[in-house]
Amino acid sequence: MPFCLCAQDEIRLEENFDEPDGDFIQNVTGKTKEEINHELQQDKDNFLSNMIKAPKEVVKLQIERTDVPSQLLKDQLTMKFDRGPLESLHTWVALQGNITTQMNENSDTDTKFNMALINIIFDGKFRGGKEGFRLMLDPTPTHSHGFFQQLVQDAYFETNRIPHHNILIGNSRPGVGYEGAQSPYTLPFVARSQISRNLANVRKFGLRVRGDYSLVDYDFGGYSSDTFFQEFFPGFEFDGWVNLKPLGKTDGKWGKIVAGGGIVAGKRHSWDYFMTGAALSYEYKKFWARAEYANSDGSNGGSGPTNKGAEGFYVTAAYHLTKKIELLARYDEFNPDKSKNHNSTREYTAGLNYYIKGQALKLILNYVYCQNDTKDDSHKIIVGTQIVL
Repeated sequence: MPFCLCAQDEIRLEENFDEPDGDFIQNVTGKTKEEINHELQQDKDNFLSNMIKAPKEVVKLQIERTDVPSQLLKDQLTMKFDRGPLESLHTWVALQGNITTQMNENSDTDTKFNMALINIIFDGKFRGGKEGFRLMLDPTPTHSHGFFQQLVQDAYFETNRIPHHNILIGNSRPGVGYEGAQSPYTLPFVARSQISRNLANVRKFGLRVRGDYSLVDYDFGGYSSDTFFQEFFPGFEFDGWVNLKPLGKTDGKWGKIVAGGGIVAGKRHSWDYFMTGAALSYEYKKFWARAEYANSDGSNGGSGPTNKGAEGFYVTAAYHLTKKIELLARYDEFNPDKSKNHNSTREYTAGLNYYIKGQALKLILNYVYCQNDTKDDSHKIIVGTQIVL
């Protein structure tokens, strides 16, 4: 007898497909459909309740540390799971904006608003806490790269199964220099130093090993020399940096000293590049200071790939007047092409940071005098803010 499927049977099949019977759900999950729906509704109610309470919690929030990133809504925006491979998922957003007035000698004054940074970050931790991942999206308006090339920044998997070590594979900011590898959410000034923003501060795809002990830490990685997903493996790059911490076992009694150095060596298509760097920092109670130097024979950093040799250094000093108010000063010199004489740019920067809620909410005031060998000097007044939810 031929098989016939009538319209009534089709309707019943669709109903059964869309809404499996309670026995099936109970066999798979151990819970009835009603129990699962009740739990989902509870999670929704808890989330809404936490967000309603969030403004009061933020007002009461106390954040004193300013050397690490912090968030205003970390507890409210962290989801924890009882089942499945994920233990937790923290979603957060970082925003930086500023108003800059630039006064060029022998020319006009210009004032503009800059939306300097929009980051959307997803930090996941797998069950057991030894493995995790990060996906960071950056829709900040920019003219230097295409939207989709700029959009995906951090995208990596990491494991901490080896004591004192973190192994990472994926797209991340290599540990080039001290400030070049520093989180954008803990920078002392609105802008990085010139060596950091030109020779470093760019993400690459590769395998990275970081170690951290009381007297030494290190960061070694092998990467593709591609940046911003422009092409597939145009060459190989090695980055290595080592920090020595001679006072690491004194528990801060005499302060904290970090002396570091490293290299970047790579090849992109037919040309090679090589960079060396060194840094020294000291921190004691309310005071800290740092000096860093870099010298390159070709580079593949934030200003783009080039075969030109560059050299520069900066010195920064800062003092916390109170837990919330910090005064800073920096001298910064950079020559983007060592083959040319009288080709340097020197920046003198004075700054004031007001940490309302640590690095999660702060106000920034910078004055920059820029002395150029190749063009007119200029002055900048920058008023900025940072909000990390």
